[in-house]
Amino acid sequence: MALKFAKKRITFPLVIAGALTLGFMLGVRVQESNLQRRYLTVQKWNKFNTILNFIDKGYVDHIPHKDIEEKSIELVLKSLDPHSLYIPASAMEEASESLEGNFEGIGVLFSMLSDTVVVINTIVGGPSERVGVQAGDRIITVNDSVVAGRKIPQDSVVRLLRGRSGSKVRVGLSRMGGKDLVPVTITRGKVPIESVDVAYMSTPHTGYIKISKFSRNTGTEFKEAAQKLLNERMQNLVLDLRGNTGGYLEQAIEIANELLEAGALIVYTEGKSSKRKDYFADRHGSLKNIPVAILIDEGSASASEVLAGAIQDNDRGVIVGRRSFGKGLVQEPFFFNDGSGMRLTVARYYTPSGRCIQRPYNSNGENDDYYLEIQRRYDHGEMDVADSIKQNDSLRYLTRSGRAVYGGGGITPDVFVPIDTLSFNSYYMAVFRKNLVYKFALQFSDANRARLSKIRSFPELRRYLSRKNLIGSFTSYAASNGVSGSWEELRACQKLISSHIKAQIGRGTALDDEGFYPFLDGVDNTLQAAINNMEQ
Repeated sequence: MALKFAKKRITFPLVIAGALTLGFMLGVRVQESNLQRRYLTVQKWNKFNTILNFIDKGYVDHIPHKDIEEKSIELVLKSLDPHSLYIPASAMEEASESLEGNFEGIGVLFSMLSDTVVVINTIVGGPSERVGVQAGDRIITVNDSVVAGRKIPQDSVVRLLRGRSGSKVRVGLSRMGGKDLVPVTITRGKVPIESVDVAYMSTPHTGYIKISKFSRNTGTEFKEAAQKLLNERMQNLVLDLRGNTGGYLEQAIEIANELLEAGALIVYTEGKSSKRKDYFADRHGSLKNIPVAILIDEGSASASEVLAGAIQDNDRGVIVGRRSFGKGLVQEPFFFNDGSGMRLTVARYYTPSGRCIQRPYNSNGENDDYYLEIQRRYDHGEMDVADSIKQNDSLRYLTRSGRAVYGGGGITPDVFVPIDTLSFNSYYMAVFRKNLVYKFALQFSDANRARLSKIRSFPELRRYLSRKNLIGSFTSYAASNGVSGSWEELRACQKLISSHIKAQIGRGTALDDEGFYPFLDGVDNTLQAAINNMEQ
């Protein structure tokens, strides 16, 4: 009996499963009988549209066809390469404004501190500066709604403050020395976004220019910055492209024109449907005879790599830092009448020697590893030791003078500078995790706002701060916030912390970035390596 019962327990589920399977098959056959099976002949690419039309007309439930269409487009472009992408209409303005060189808003640089919006500085000539908003002001209300102390995300605050040119926004400001809110009505307007962050003389002979992106006005901004430094008797130029993710190719070519002799090849592009196109320097540049060093790192990509590769392959200057990102795919923008758009890869960049800048990626669209490649550089020691950079002899090319350079992804510097980890001890990491350097600098600036507001030159600012015991005051401040360290730990990172404190204070003055970057020169090993290479 037990055996028979066991057989029934096994057999019964099989019967049920068979019945269900038959039911599914009958259901399909009935539908086929009713619809009369059709084999559709589709032309190239038409199957995609055909399927979407069948879903729209025949799917059991109502579906938001716009959502499916946009998700399908995103997946298709993602499957091509890591840099082709679809931009929905809702994101198009934000995606374009940084490259266009302006946005519409109130024109302030701010930070969230202890759940409060703090104005770091106002943009010169912007809407906020015109109505008297000052560095150090806390924004407490926006259009009578309290935004301080409510844990509002920073991007939500940005949306509240931005708006179309001509529209108005009311803000209530808390200002040091006053108990009542200062009411200000700001008329929003076009706010310029400068791509040349700063230009100054780092040493009596060497000028420094930092470019954060290649936007529509970068070439003009660069020429103005270079002329300023030439007027200050610049003999060498350091061009900082670290962290610059690229932008408009023609702007990189515009800058290369200032550095290279006429007729020098800058870059060429080529793709399946794009014939080779060469870009040459076509005029006598104002910086043609100035020794130049270009700073790059793992964040330098696309147009940054084009410019660095042109300088390296033409033996025009020295490349200093760490291997660049390796983005050498050319995207062409396309726009749709609903406000959306896409950037489709149409070609590759090649340096004058013939190197392809693009690093390898998976052509089937599975590129999670592609975005983790920078982390692998850390893991493999490439950020610390130049010999950890693997070079492929089959991708060996020659510069104009016959020096060996290598393809395979990114630009390898002529002078390698590792990441400085000696100062990054436990004390340094603790104070930066708690953002104590920035908070202390803001506290100092608030207490000395009247004096700082009168400073108009970096030498004056440096003299003023040199008379203050900033590091002593800071260690006491850090201890009161739960961070203390041994004398050895403090000594190891003292110079680095002191420089960052002064830089943060300087940025909050009228000098803006010209009061920020010069304080970091002495702790910037890559910049110092470039200066030493040229001046020695």
